[in-house]
Amino acid sequence: MSEFVSTVVSDGSQDAGLAMLLLSRPPTNAMTRQVYREIAAAADELGHRDDVAAVIVFGGHEIFSAGDDMPELRTLTAAEAGVAAQVRRQAVDAVAAIPKPTVAAITGYALGAGLTLALAADWRVSGDNVKFGATEILAGLVPDGDGLARLTRVAGVSRAKDLVFSGRFFDAEEALALGLIDDMVAPDDVYDAAAAWARRFLDGPPHALAAAKAGINEIFDLAPAERIAAERRRYVEVFAAGQGDDEGDLRGR
Repeated sequence: MSEFVSTVVSDGSQDAGLAMLLLSRPPTNAMTRQVYREIAAAADELGHRDDVAAVIVFGGHEIFSAGDDMPELRTLTAAEAGVAAQVRRQAVDAVAAIPKPTVAAITGYALGAGLTLALAADWRVSGDNVKFGATEILAGLVPDGDGLARLTRVAGVSRAKDLVFSGRFFDAEEALALGLIDDMVAPDDVYDAAAAWARRFLDGPPHALAAAKAGINEIFDLAPAERIAAERRRYVEVFAAGQGDDEGDLRGR
């Protein structure tokens, strides 16, 4: 049973299919190896549930996540730190791989690994008072869990280096200008704005949405020849599934 991460799936008529992956480790949602394992398990569950069409990643109304639990990190041996890096990457990858539209609803702070987790979502909505930062270097570390790659893809090489080298905090307005968030709203409206974005896809074709998401993600992960082959394969798979649906519709008429 999960202690710090839970899943909530709406069964109401308006929001049927809308799910939430909720972090709850007060006061800062600092992430430990256990939290990462729970995130990965929750993401995998939501990805496989047929009653889930879209997912909101949320840390509550006060704070998204201040990043890694530094007191825990300081106790680790080099071997244990390697395990921690692995479970961190698995958690971030699991959120990124949810085959459904995902949106991060960001409140308070998104620092270090918390920022990396937010970047794993397809869309990001932030309160206008949120503070962001790729802060790992302040502890003598660097972003992990694919954090460097995700930050660079969105912000570009020069801006990513500035943020990572300095570890400085920056506000939501700058995050919006950098493309690290996609929408900025009043603090009390963050969850509702995220839910409004997610509702657009509740009645969408799940197989096509999953294929589109995987195809876009592969643009960054595959070499050009592999990318073209993957796009072609996914197009054929979705086309074939659509043909099957059409045949079923015809038979039912």
